Amino acid sequence: MAQPTITGEQAKRLMQRATRAAVCVALLLIVLKLGAWLMTGSVSLLSSLADSAMDALASLINLYAVHQALQPADSEHRFGHGKAEPLAGIGQATFICASGIYLIVEAVGRLLEPRAIEQGAVGLGVMVFSIAVTAALVAYQRSVARRTNSLAIRADSVHYATDILVNGGVIVSLLLVMFLDWGMADPIVALIIAGFIIYSAFRIARESLDHLMDHELPDADRERIKEIVLGHPSVIECHDLKTRSAGLNSFIQLHISMDGSLSLNAAHEISDTVELDILAAFPNAEVIIHADPEGVDEARQEFQT
Repeated sequence: MAQPTITGEQAKRLMQRATRAAVCVALLLIVLKLGAWLMTGSVSLLSSLADSAMDALASLINLYAVHQALQPADSEHRFGHGKAEPLAGIGQATFICASGIYLIVEAVGRLLEPRAIEQGAVGLGVMVFSIAVTAALVAYQRSVARRTNSLAIRADSVHYATDILVNGGVIVSLLLVMFLDWGMADPIVALIIAGFIIYSAFRIARESLDHLMDHELPDADRERIKEIVLGHPSVIECHDLKTRSAGLNSFIQLHISMDGSLSLNAAHEISDTVELDILAAFPNAEVIIHADPEGVDEARQEFQT
C-alpha cells in the first residue's frame, strides 16, 4: 500500500470529510431508491436499495471507527487506536455479505414467482443519477485513501465502486424488461449483483484480517526501507526488518550493523540519521533501530527479512 503523502492532521481532516460524505450519499440514495422500488416493483432495484442500506450502515460504522482510530495514543493504548479501522472493515464485510445473501433469496423467489415491472423509466432515471453521484464519491474516497492510507476509507470505496456495477446491472435489467419484455432478466441480474456484493465483502474481510494480524508492509515498501538504510555510508548491513501498519501509522523495526570500533555516541548519531531518513519517506511511521557491531553473532529470526 502507498504511504501517506500528507501530515497526520491533514489526513485526519480528509478522512473525516470522506466518511461524512459517504453517509450523506448513502442516505440520499436510500430515499431515492426506496421511492423508485415502490413505484416499479423491480427486484433488481430492490437489490440496489438493499445494497445502499448496507452502505449507509457500513459508512456509519466507518464514521465511528475513523473517529476512534484518529484518537491519539494514551496510557492504555500506547500504539494508538489504529486497529479500530480493520475492526470496522470486518463489520462492513459482515453486513455486506448479509445483504448479498438476502438478495439471493429475493431473486430466487422472483424467479419462481415472476412479477411485472411498472414505470421502468422512473427506475432508470434514479439509477443513472445514482451512478453519477456514486462515481463522484468513489473518486473522492480513492483520492483520500491514496493520500492517507486509510483502510476504512479504502474499504468504503470498494463497496461503493461495486455499487456502480450494481446500478449498471439494474439499468440493464430494466431495459431488457421494458424493450424486450424479458421478465427473467430482473431476478437474473439481481443474482449477479448479489455475487459481486459477496465477493467485495470477502475482499474487505481479507484486507482487514491482514491488518489485525500485523501483516508486513508491501515488498516495495520494505525494499525502499532497506535502500534508505544501506544508503548511509556507515551502515554495513540491515537485518531483522519487521513492519506493520495500524490506521495512519506504520511501525518499523530493524537492526543495522556498523564498525565495532565506533564509539557509542557515534553509533547513536548514525542510528538517528538513518531514522530521520526513513521518516522522510514514511512520515507517519514509528521507527526503532537496534545497532550491532559488525561480525558479532546474534540470534536471528528464521523467516526471511
